[in-house]
Amino acid sequence: MKKHNFSAGPCILPQEVMQKASEAVLDFDGLGLSLIEISHRSKEFVAVMEEARALSLELLGLNGKGYQALFLQGGASLEFLMVAYNLLESKSGYVNTGTWSSKAIKEARLLGEVVEVASSKDKNFNYIPRGYGIPDNLDYLHLTSNNTIFGTQIKEFPKTNFPLICDMSSDIFSRQLDFSQFDLIYAGAQKNMGPAGTTLVVVKEDILGKVSRSIPSMLDYKVHIAKDSMFNTPSVFAVYTSMLTLKWLKELGGIAAIEETNEKKAKLIYSEIDLNPLFNGFAREEDRSAMNATFTLAEEGLKDTFDSMWKEAGINGLNGHRSVGGYRASMYNALSLESVGVLVDIMSELERKA
Repeated sequence: MKKHNFSAGPCILPQEVMQKASEAVLDFDGLGLSLIEISHRSKEFVAVMEEARALSLELLGLNGKGYQALFLQGGASLEFLMVAYNLLESKSGYVNTGTWSSKAIKEARLLGEVVEVASSKDKNFNYIPRGYGIPDNLDYLHLTSNNTIFGTQIKEFPKTNFPLICDMSSDIFSRQLDFSQFDLIYAGAQKNMGPAGTTLVVVKEDILGKVSRSIPSMLDYKVHIAKDSMFNTPSVFAVYTSMLTLKWLKELGGIAAIEETNEKKAKLIYSEIDLNPLFNGFAREEDRSAMNATFTLAEEGLKDTFDSMWKEAGINGLNGHRSVGGYRASMYNALSLESVGVLVDIMSELERKA
Protein backbone atom coordinates (compact mmCIF):
# COMPACT_ATOMS: atom_id res chain seq x y z
CA MET A 1 0.00 0.00 0.00
CA LYS A 2 1.20 3.51 -0.82
CA LYS A 3 2.13 5.43 2.31
CA HIS A 4 1.10 9.07 2.72
CA ASN A 5 3.96 10.58 4.69
CA PHE A 6 2.93 13.54 6.87
CA SER A 7 6.01 13.25 9.10
CA ALA A 8 7.38 16.54 10.42
CA GLY A 9 10.96 15.52 9.73
CA PRO A 10 13.01 13.89 8.47
CA CYS A 11 10.77 14.76 5.58
CA ILE A 12 9.14 13.16 2.61
CA LEU A 13 11.29 13.40 -0.53
CA PRO A 14 10.34 13.14 -4.21
CA GLN A 15 10.37 9.54 -5.38
CA GLU A 16 12.62 10.33 -8.34
CA VAL A 17 15.12 11.90 -5.94
CA MET A 18 15.04 8.82 -3.74
CA GLN A 19 15.60 6.62 -6.77
CA LYS A 20 18.60 8.60 -8.04
CA ALA A 21 20.10 8.86 -4.57
CA SER A 22 19.79 5.12 -3.98
CA GLU A 23 21.44 4.40 -7.33
CA ALA A 24 24.32 6.71 -6.42
CA VAL A 25 24.91 4.78 -3.20
CA LEU A 26 25.55 1.68 -5.32
CA ASP A 27 27.39 3.31 -8.22
CA PHE A 28 27.96 7.05 -8.49
CA ASP A 29 28.27 8.61 -11.91
CA GLY A 30 29.42 5.35 -13.51
CA LEU A 31 32.61 5.27 -11.43
CA GLY A 32 32.08 1.75 -10.13
CA LEU A 33 32.23 3.29 -6.66
CA SER A 34 29.56 4.42 -4.22
CA LEU A 35 28.86 8.09 -3.61
CA ILE A 36 29.60 7.46 0.07
CA GLU A 37 33.04 5.96 -0.54
CA ILE A 38 34.60 8.41 -3.01
CA SER A 39 36.77 11.27 -1.84
CA HIS A 40 34.92 14.48 -1.05
CA ARG A 41 37.86 16.19 -2.78
CA SER A 42 37.28 14.30 -6.02
CA LYS A 43 36.22 16.36 -9.01
CA GLU A 44 32.94 14.42 -9.10
CA PHE A 45 31.87 15.43 -5.60
CA VAL A 46 33.30 18.95 -5.85
CA ALA A 47 30.95 19.39 -8.82
CA VAL A 48 28.03 18.21 -6.65
CA MET A 49 28.82 20.73 -3.93
CA GLU A 50 29.23 23.55 -6.43
CA GLU A 51 25.91 22.73 -8.08
CA ALA A 52 24.07 22.48 -4.75
CA ARG A 53 25.39 25.88 -3.66
CA ALA A 54 24.63 27.48 -7.03
CA LEU A 55 21.10 26.08 -7.18
CA SER A 56 20.37 27.38 -3.68
CA LEU A 57 21.22 30.94 -4.64
CA GLU A 58 19.47 30.66 -8.00
CA LEU A 59 16.18 29.40 -6.56
CA LEU A 60 16.23 32.08 -3.86
CA GLY A 61 16.93 34.81 -6.42
CA LEU A 62 20.19 35.78 -4.72
CA ASN A 63 22.73 35.27 -7.50
CA GLY A 64 25.05 38.24 -7.86
CA LYS A 65 23.81 39.93 -4.69
CA GLY A 66 26.77 39.27 -2.41
CA TYR A 67 25.53 36.05 -0.82
CA GLN A 68 27.31 32.77 -0.21
CA ALA A 69 25.58 29.39 0.18
CA LEU A 70 27.12 26.83 2.53
CA PHE A 71 26.22 23.25 3.38
CA LEU A 72 27.33 22.71 6.98
CA GLN A 73 26.72 20.18 9.74
CA GLY A 74 25.18 20.25 13.20
CA GLY A 75 21.64 21.08 12.12
CA ALA A 76 19.82 24.32 12.83
CA SER A 77 20.67 23.71 16.48
CA LEU A 78 24.34 24.49 15.83
CA GLU A 79 23.33 27.56 13.82
CA PHE A 80 21.69 28.94 16.96
CA LEU A 81 25.21 29.23 18.33
CA MET A 82 27.05 30.05 15.09
CA VAL A 83 24.82 33.04 14.38
CA ALA A 84 25.65 34.54 17.76
CA TYR A 85 29.36 33.71 17.51
CA ASN A 86 29.66 35.49 14.17
CA LEU A 87 27.28 38.41 14.64
CA LEU A 88 26.61 39.17 18.32
CA GLU A 89 28.92 41.89 19.62
CA SER A 90 26.79 43.50 22.31
CA LYS A 91 23.02 43.08 21.92
CA SER A 92 20.73 40.99 19.71
CA GLY A 93 16.97 40.81 19.29
CA TYR A 94 14.81 37.67 19.01
CA VAL A 95 11.13 37.16 18.28
CA ASN A 96 10.08 34.10 20.27
CA THR A 97 7.44 32.11 18.38
CA GLY A 98 8.07 28.60 19.65
CA THR A 99 10.39 25.85 20.80
CA TRP A 100 13.14 26.51 18.26
CA SER A 101 13.15 30.25 18.84
CA SER A 102 13.46 29.58 22.57
CA LYS A 103 16.43 27.30 21.97
CA ALA A 104 18.09 29.90 19.74
CA ILE A 105 17.66 32.51 22.47
CA LYS A 106 19.24 30.20 25.04
CA GLU A 107 22.36 29.70 22.89
CA ALA A 108 22.75 33.39 22.04
CA ARG A 109 22.67 34.34 25.72
CA LEU A 110 25.94 32.47 26.17
CA LEU A 111 27.65 35.15 24.10
CA GLY A 112 25.89 38.43 24.78
CA GLU A 113 22.73 40.30 25.67
CA VAL A 114 19.49 39.07 24.10
CA VAL A 115 16.36 41.21 23.95
CA GLU A 116 13.18 39.21 23.48
CA VAL A 117 11.41 41.86 21.42
CA ALA A 118 8.15 39.88 21.16
CA SER A 119 6.76 36.50 22.18
CA SER A 120 3.62 34.41 21.71
CA LYS A 121 4.37 32.17 24.69
CA ASP A 122 1.33 33.53 26.54
CA LYS A 123 -0.97 31.54 24.19
CA ASN A 124 1.28 28.47 23.88
CA PHE A 125 2.71 29.93 20.66
CA ASN A 126 -0.51 29.61 18.64
CA TYR A 127 0.00 33.01 16.95
CA ILE A 128 2.64 35.30 15.46
CA PRO A 129 3.23 38.57 17.38
CA ARG A 130 2.52 41.81 15.53
CA GLY A 131 3.01 45.51 16.12
CA TYR A 132 6.00 45.10 18.41
CA GLY A 133 8.71 47.71 18.79
CA ILE A 134 12.25 46.90 17.73
CA PRO A 135 15.20 48.56 19.53
CA ASP A 136 17.43 50.53 17.16
CA ASN A 137 20.77 49.43 18.61
CA LEU A 138 20.74 45.69 17.90
CA ASP A 139 23.49 43.74 16.19
CA TYR A 140 20.78 41.70 14.45
CA LEU A 141 17.16 40.58 14.70
CA HIS A 142 16.42 36.84 14.63
CA LEU A 143 13.14 35.28 13.47
CA THR A 144 11.83 31.76 12.87
CA SER A 145 9.73 31.83 9.71
CA ASN A 146 7.71 28.67 10.33
CA ASN A 147 7.03 26.90 13.60
CA THR A 148 6.81 23.19 12.97
CA ILE A 149 5.49 22.19 16.38
CA PHE A 150 2.76 24.82 16.70
CA GLY A 151 1.79 25.23 13.05
CA THR A 152 2.31 28.99 12.69
CA GLN A 153 4.10 30.90 9.94
CA ILE A 154 5.25 34.49 9.56
CA LYS A 155 3.52 36.13 6.59
CA GLU A 156 5.14 39.58 6.77
CA PHE A 157 8.66 40.30 7.96
CA PRO A 158 9.78 43.48 9.74
CA LYS A 159 12.10 45.98 8.12
CA THR A 160 15.27 46.79 10.03
CA ASN A 161 18.41 48.90 9.69
CA PHE A 162 20.56 46.00 10.90
CA PRO A 163 20.95 42.39 9.78
CA LEU A 164 17.79 40.28 9.64
CA ILE A 165 18.42 36.61 10.41
CA CYS A 166 15.89 33.85 9.78
CA ASP A 167 15.65 30.19 10.68
CA MET A 168 13.73 28.75 7.70
CA SER A 169 14.24 25.09 8.52
CA SER A 170 10.66 24.03 7.87
CA ASP A 171 9.54 26.25 4.99
CA ILE A 172 12.67 26.89 2.94
CA PHE A 173 11.97 26.85 -0.83
CA SER A 174 8.22 26.53 -0.22
CA ARG A 175 6.96 30.06 -0.96
CA GLN A 176 8.02 33.17 -2.80
CA LEU A 177 9.62 35.89 -0.70
CA ASP A 178 12.06 38.70 -1.30
CA PHE A 179 14.94 36.73 0.14
CA SER A 180 17.26 39.70 -0.22
CA GLN A 181 15.54 41.24 2.82
CA PHE A 182 17.41 38.66 4.92
CA ASP A 183 21.11 38.89 5.64
CA LEU A 184 21.41 35.30 6.80
CA ILE A 185 19.07 32.34 6.32
CA TYR A 186 19.64 28.88 7.70
CA ALA A 187 17.69 25.66 7.35
CA GLY A 188 18.20 22.07 8.42
CA ALA A 189 17.80 20.04 5.24
CA GLN A 190 15.63 17.35 6.81
CA LYS A 191 12.43 19.39 6.96
CA ASN A 192 11.89 20.29 3.31
CA MET A 193 15.03 19.80 1.28
CA GLY A 194 16.84 16.53 1.88
CA PRO A 195 17.87 13.92 4.45
CA ALA A 196 19.18 14.72 7.88
CA GLY A 197 22.87 15.52 8.08
CA THR A 198 23.40 18.89 6.43
CA THR A 199 22.25 22.46 6.98
CA LEU A 200 21.96 25.14 4.34
CA VAL A 201 23.30 28.56 5.34
CA VAL A 202 22.87 31.50 2.97
CA VAL A 203 24.73 34.55 4.22
CA LYS A 204 25.44 38.03 2.91
CA GLU A 205 29.20 38.12 3.06
CA ASP A 206 29.56 41.77 4.06
CA ILE A 207 27.91 41.25 7.48
CA LEU A 208 30.76 38.98 8.60
CA GLY A 209 34.06 39.79 10.29
CA LYS A 210 32.73 42.56 12.52
CA VAL A 211 32.79 40.98 15.98
CA SER A 212 35.82 41.41 18.24
CA ARG A 213 35.90 37.85 19.60
CA SER A 214 38.02 35.06 18.21
CA ILE A 215 35.78 32.50 16.54
CA PRO A 216 36.67 28.78 16.53
CA SER A 217 37.37 27.68 12.98
CA MET A 218 34.45 25.25 12.75
CA LEU A 219 32.05 28.00 13.87
CA ASP A 220 33.41 30.73 11.58
CA TYR A 221 31.34 31.36 8.46
CA LYS A 222 34.29 33.11 6.81
CA VAL A 223 36.42 29.98 7.16
CA HIS A 224 33.71 27.86 5.51
CA ILE A 225 33.29 30.38 2.69
CA ALA A 226 37.05 30.49 2.06
CA LYS A 227 37.09 26.69 1.79
CA ASP A 228 34.08 26.52 -0.56
CA SER A 229 31.96 24.81 2.09
CA MET A 230 34.48 22.00 2.49
CA PHE A 231 36.67 23.10 5.39
CA ASN A 232 35.95 19.66 6.85
CA THR A 233 34.49 16.53 5.26
CA PRO A 234 30.89 17.39 4.31
CA SER A 235 27.88 15.10 4.66
CA VAL A 236 28.24 13.84 1.12
CA PHE A 237 24.99 11.87 0.88
CA ALA A 238 22.88 14.63 2.44
CA VAL A 239 24.43 17.29 0.17
CA TYR A 240 23.98 15.15 -2.94
CA THR A 241 20.35 14.33 -2.14
CA SER A 242 19.63 17.99 -1.36
CA MET A 243 21.16 18.91 -4.71
CA LEU A 244 18.85 16.41 -6.44
CA THR A 245 15.86 17.90 -4.63
CA LEU A 246 16.84 21.42 -5.69
CA LYS A 247 17.17 20.22 -9.31
CA TRP A 248 13.73 18.61 -9.03
CA LEU A 249 12.29 21.88 -7.75
CA LYS A 250 13.90 23.90 -10.53
CA GLU A 251 12.51 21.52 -13.16
CA LEU A 252 9.01 21.90 -11.65
CA GLY A 253 9.22 25.64 -12.25
CA GLY A 254 10.94 26.75 -9.07
CA ILE A 255 9.47 28.23 -5.91
CA ALA A 256 6.59 29.93 -7.74
CA ALA A 257 5.34 26.59 -9.03
CA ILE A 258 5.63 24.71 -5.76
CA GLU A 259 4.00 27.57 -3.83
CA GLU A 260 0.88 27.19 -5.98
CA THR A 261 0.65 23.50 -5.07
CA ASN A 262 1.39 24.19 -1.41
CA GLU A 263 -1.43 26.74 -1.26
CA LYS A 264 -3.87 24.17 -2.67
CA LYS A 265 -2.83 21.61 -0.07
CA ALA A 266 -3.18 24.08 2.78
CA LYS A 267 -6.57 25.32 1.57
CA LEU A 268 -7.87 21.75 1.31
CA ILE A 269 -6.97 20.68 4.83
CA TYR A 270 -7.84 23.93 6.59
CA SER A 271 -11.23 24.02 4.88
CA GLU A 272 -11.95 20.58 6.34
CA ILE A 273 -10.72 21.59 9.79
CA ASP A 274 -12.99 24.65 9.76
CA LEU A 275 -16.08 22.94 8.34
CA ASN A 276 -15.89 19.66 10.24
CA PRO A 277 -17.27 20.07 13.80
CA LEU A 278 -15.16 17.14 15.02
CA PHE A 279 -11.90 19.06 14.60
CA ASN A 280 -10.43 22.26 16.03
CA GLY A 281 -7.49 24.11 14.51
CA PHE A 282 -4.73 25.03 16.94
CA ALA A 283 -3.03 28.00 15.27
CA ARG A 284 -4.73 31.36 14.91
CA GLU A 285 -6.31 31.47 11.47
CA GLU A 286 -4.30 34.38 10.04
CA ASP A 287 -1.03 32.79 11.19
CA ARG A 288 -1.60 29.23 9.98
CA SER A 289 1.35 27.46 8.42
CA ALA A 290 1.13 26.10 4.89
CA MET A 291 3.69 23.48 5.92
CA ASN A 292 2.35 22.16 9.23
CA ALA A 293 -1.39 22.04 9.97
CA THR A 294 -2.02 21.44 13.68
CA PHE A 295 -5.44 20.37 14.95
CA THR A 296 -7.19 18.46 17.71
CA LEU A 297 -10.32 16.36 18.06
CA ALA A 298 -13.35 18.07 19.59
CA GLU A 299 -14.29 14.76 21.21
CA GLU A 300 -11.40 12.75 22.64
CA GLY A 301 -13.63 9.68 22.69
CA LEU A 302 -13.19 9.48 18.90
CA LYS A 303 -9.41 9.23 19.07
CA ASP A 304 -9.12 5.46 18.78
CA THR A 305 -11.54 5.37 15.86
CA PHE A 306 -9.82 8.21 14.00
CA ASP A 307 -6.35 6.80 14.63
CA SER A 308 -7.40 3.42 13.30
CA MET A 309 -8.94 4.99 10.19
CA TRP A 310 -5.94 7.07 9.13
CA LYS A 311 -3.48 4.28 9.82
CA GLU A 312 -5.55 1.83 7.75
CA ALA A 313 -5.50 4.37 4.91
CA GLY A 314 -1.69 4.26 4.82
CA ILE A 315 -1.14 7.61 6.50
CA ASN A 316 2.10 8.02 8.45
CA GLY A 317 3.43 10.61 10.89
CA LEU A 318 0.18 12.37 11.82
CA ASN A 319 0.51 12.48 15.60
CA GLY A 320 0.98 15.96 17.03
CA HIS A 321 3.89 17.09 19.14
CA ARG A 322 3.45 16.67 22.89
CA SER A 323 3.50 20.47 23.32
CA VAL A 324 0.21 20.71 21.42
CA GLY A 325 -1.24 17.20 21.36
CA GLY A 326 -3.74 16.16 18.75
CA TYR A 327 -2.48 15.94 15.19
CA ARG A 328 -0.01 17.59 12.86
CA ALA A 329 -0.12 17.19 9.09
CA SER A 330 3.23 18.26 7.66
CA MET A 331 2.79 19.11 3.99
CA TYR A 332 6.28 19.69 2.67
CA ASN A 333 7.05 20.29 -0.99
CA ALA A 334 7.20 16.63 -2.01
CA LEU A 335 3.87 15.67 -0.41
CA SER A 336 1.22 15.34 -3.10
CA LEU A 337 -2.18 16.99 -3.17
CA GLU A 338 -3.53 13.46 -3.48
CA SER A 339 -2.13 12.53 -0.06
CA VAL A 340 -3.80 15.54 1.55
CA GLY A 341 -7.01 14.49 -0.15
CA VAL A 342 -6.78 11.03 1.43
CA LEU A 343 -6.48 12.59 4.90
CA VAL A 344 -9.37 14.98 4.28
CA ASP A 345 -11.55 12.08 3.10
CA ILE A 346 -10.82 10.22 6.36
CA MET A 347 -11.73 13.30 8.39
CA SER A 348 -15.01 13.64 6.47
CA GLU A 349 -15.77 9.94 6.90
CA LEU A 350 -15.27 10.26 10.65
CA GLU A 351 -17.94 12.98 10.71
CA ARG A 352 -20.36 10.74 8.84
CA LYS A 353 -19.74 7.89 11.27
CA ALA A 354 -19.97 9.94 14.43
